[in-house]
Amino acid sequence: MPRKVSKIRKRDNRIVDFDQGKIATAISKAIAAVNYEDGKLAQKLSNEVVKLINKRFEGRIPSVENVQDIVEEVLIRDEYAEVAKAYILYRQRRTEIREFKKFFDVVDDLKLGVNAIKVLKTRYLLRDEEGNVTETPSQMFRRVAKAVAKADLLYDKESDVKKTEEEFYQVIANREFLPNSPTMMNADTRLGQLSACFVLPVEDSIEGIFDAVTRMAMIHKSGGGTGFSFSRLRSKGDIVGSTKGIASGPVSFMRVFDVATDVIKQGGRRRGANMGILHVTHPDILEFITAKSTEGMLMNFNISVAVTDEFMEAVEKDAEYNLVNPRTGRVEKKLRAKDVFDLIVMTAWKSGDPGLVFIDEINRRNPTPSLGVIESTNPCGEQPLLPYESCNLGSINLTTMIKNGDVNWEKLRKVIITAVHFLDNVIDVNKYPMSEIEKMTKENRKIGLGIMGFADMLIQLGVPYDSEKALAIGERVMRVIDEEAKKVSMELGEKRGSFQNFKDSAWKKKGFKTLRNAAITTIAPTGSISIIGGCSSGIEPLFAVAFVRNVMSGTRLLEVQPLFERLLKERGLYSVELMLRIAKTGSIQGLKELPEDLRRIFVTALDIAPEWHVKMQAAFQKHVDNAVSKTVNLPADATPEDVRKVFWLAYRLKCKGVTVYRYGCRREQVLYVGPMLAKEMMGEGHVSADSEYAGGCPVGTCHF
Repeated sequence: MPRKVSKIRKRDNRIVDFDQGKIATAISKAIAAVNYEDGKLAQKLSNEVVKLINKRFEGRIPSVENVQDIVEEVLIRDEYAEVAKAYILYRQRRTEIREFKKFFDVVDDLKLGVNAIKVLKTRYLLRDEEGNVTETPSQMFRRVAKAVAKADLLYDKESDVKKTEEEFYQVIANREFLPNSPTMMNADTRLGQLSACFVLPVEDSIEGIFDAVTRMAMIHKSGGGTGFSFSRLRSKGDIVGSTKGIASGPVSFMRVFDVATDVIKQGGRRRGANMGILHVTHPDILEFITAKSTEGMLMNFNISVAVTDEFMEAVEKDAEYNLVNPRTGRVEKKLRAKDVFDLIVMTAWKSGDPGLVFIDEINRRNPTPSLGVIESTNPCGEQPLLPYESCNLGSINLTTMIKNGDVNWEKLRKVIITAVHFLDNVIDVNKYPMSEIEKMTKENRKIGLGIMGFADMLIQLGVPYDSEKALAIGERVMRVIDEEAKKVSMELGEKRGSFQNFKDSAWKKKGFKTLRNAAITTIAPTGSISIIGGCSSGIEPLFAVAFVRNVMSGTRLLEVQPLFERLLKERGLYSVELMLRIAKTGSIQGLKELPEDLRRIFVTALDIAPEWHVKMQAAFQKHVDNAVSKTVNLPADATPEDVRKVFWLAYRLKCKGVTVYRYGCRREQVLYVGPMLAKEMMGEGHVSADSEYAGGCPVGTCHF
């Protein structure tokens, strides 16, 4: 009997334990790809492969390539020609992917996707002074886990920090939970700024305005995004007391912020993003609403109108409402509310901006009303914050929370415990860009635990996105996350103390005895971290079932939704030709040759009626402390009336804000469909997405 082989040489020359299970799994996938049914065949064939390996490599260590060659040999010898073909094609595909990865000069020690590696190299992995990448993905995750775990020592000198570090590392490396980008970029670095979201005040003076610009620059340099309310600035034409001159108004100063943002790269890794908000009663509201109507204006801003219940009621009654001078507090004039609302609708239909922020609903849910009124949010609207507050976010990857066709609630609860602990620790190890932000952040300790991969999870469960069942699943998942996260926050409050302003908070009035964090849950857009996690963005539906990814200049890859590809192979329906046909539009709804059950489950953002987008946002908002980032994607032929219905539905369902985007309404976008695609593949247009597009609003500033 030959001595059993116990080790194998990986492609990077590492020697690791030999695992027959991996051979059986690879063969099983090839069997499934040709729709061959034999439950024991993969194990039988893997046994034969292992016998040959032991015979030929006695006393030696085989390579991965040696093993794969023997797998092919056994499949062909045993006359499983179709299975062998599927295995060979899979092997070739993996080889191509490895070759693509070589372009990025990154050691992929976690077997991530090509685009994940590209994103990690571009934005996350540390570099030396010459710009060379100096860490692997797993080393990056270890760096983050180690840095954040150290906060435990602030509360217990005897803490088992190594244990905490390992818990953090496992959930991040397994992509079960990923923190926001600045945490992964900057943990344990000189910069050390780990938060994503900031709101800065803009005071009504030249000094106040340019102080805000300076602070914005500091935050953008560190990797954060900023939100502003410009509602305190005097209106255009108002008097300037110190000079007896005439004020130029909020929109003119927004251009200063925009230009400053344009020239400051965030730590050299990503361009800044801003939210600009103006209250609907401001005298310059009409100029603000149309500020982005001209292509290229305020490109680094998302803008939203802060609308009140009073304004919405005036629209409904076709009544007038007051415009109030922010300097004097006096009523300057009246406008017909319906005219203003119509202008918002038409402008949003044309350009995607402005969105609406339901400012009264936000303040009804303000956890610390004694500290003041919330006037603004972060760039994507999911984080309402007081001036100088910041918030660090993290998202649970729901695709990793499915077991045997159902939600693995036990695993989800365990990850929630680790995630809340992690996010609370970030507040303490963070290096804040200014003292005012550090003070406000530590006094309220807001965190934002959310999710990503929701659309993928629904597909795993066999549930269409646009269905009542999907709404019920979303609401239940978020309710569990919210309830469990609050339990963890209460436990941390007992151990470490409640947030400083707890005694005057809404939580105290609701009967909570302690709470570590003033706000705990958020739904963020999860652009690049969902690419790293290999899942759909936030709670967005799929943006395409198959599409072409612009990985880098001159290099594009065909990407297919993994579950869709697997199901097609299991049913014997898969072909590259079919995938390219689907990639022309991204949708399978017009392909009658595909089974109806697949067409029903694999719906894309543009397949879904607008009201389902809003209903899903509202379902999650019921159990979210902060807000929900969700784009209502509309097809190119959507009408202004469709936009109007979306706005009203979002208001009535008590969303905190709403954003619409009609496909093609801006030239500068990161998702292109069919004939609108300038670049071509095989002579025909296909859905094409930039390397960092993961779903949601297909313009750059939405993917913070």
